[in-house]
Amino acid sequence: MLRAAAAAAGGGRALLLSALLWRLGAAGNPELPTAVNITWSSINFKTILQWQPKPSGYFYTVEIHGQISDTKKKCILTTETECDVTDALRNVKETYTAHILSVTSSRMDNFEEPPFAASEKFTPYNQTVLGKPEIRNYTQKGSKLNVVFQDPLTPYTFPNGTFQSIRDIFQHDLEYKLYYWKDQSSGKKDVTTKSHTFEISVDSTKNYCFYIQGIIPSRRENRNGQESTVLCTSVGRNILDEYGAEVFIIIAVIVIAVITLVIVLSVILCKRKKAKAAREKDPLNGV
Repeated sequence: MLRAAAAAAGGGRALLLSALLWRLGAAGNPELPTAVNITWSSINFKTILQWQPKPSGYFYTVEIHGQISDTKKKCILTTETECDVTDALRNVKETYTAHILSVTSSRMDNFEEPPFAASEKFTPYNQTVLGKPEIRNYTQKGSKLNVVFQDPLTPYTFPNGTFQSIRDIFQHDLEYKLYYWKDQSSGKKDVTTKSHTFEISVDSTKNYCFYIQGIIPSRRENRNGQESTVLCTSVGRNILDEYGAEVFIIIAVIVIAVITLVIVLSVILCKRKKAKAAREKDPLNGV
């Protein structure tokens, strides 16, 4: 019994000594560089994590830590400085932190915690940028301008495989604003809707330009989304509306100059013909 206890104690001391030596050896190795300038870039819930510098002689592995969800690893042993983490952020109202681990392939297999850099916290629901709405159709009939548009889509899908739109996620928190103005004018007006259409009263004799922008009024930051393409109506549009009066003034000056030149040349040619005809009738005048 005593021998067994002594042997066990000796084995324990040996293991402890080995562990201490391993720790000392690990502490003697220089630490790998850690990531800096970590940023989240997210539009319509498609989220890319970016950082610096480019690794040399080591790799990066990204860990996504949620408040309640399990830790997820992305872009394992990558030499890139960005990582698409969209799939790891499906609970869009949860707040996440990214750990960017600096590792060598061998250190991934041992129990030593690799050096890492942590990102700022990120909540997709509050921080993703709203993308550009797509204007599907617009008409100006009389004094009514009608605009139909479509919500931007997200990378997330329903069980049947169709993509969710930002409206499917934000629901009643989402609004859209239509900014419109008379063509060739700078005075801008706006109206708001929670639907997919706008109908506004306009001057039937004027053309209008407009664009649409998504808005989340409940947000403190990133309230306004990206602006759609600017489009203009063309009802009753004439050449003067299209190019402006200045172009017509220039054209008129050119036409007058051409006409004047033609008249002057005609007068000169006419005088020369008369002079030639007079010389031919009286050939003695030249003697």
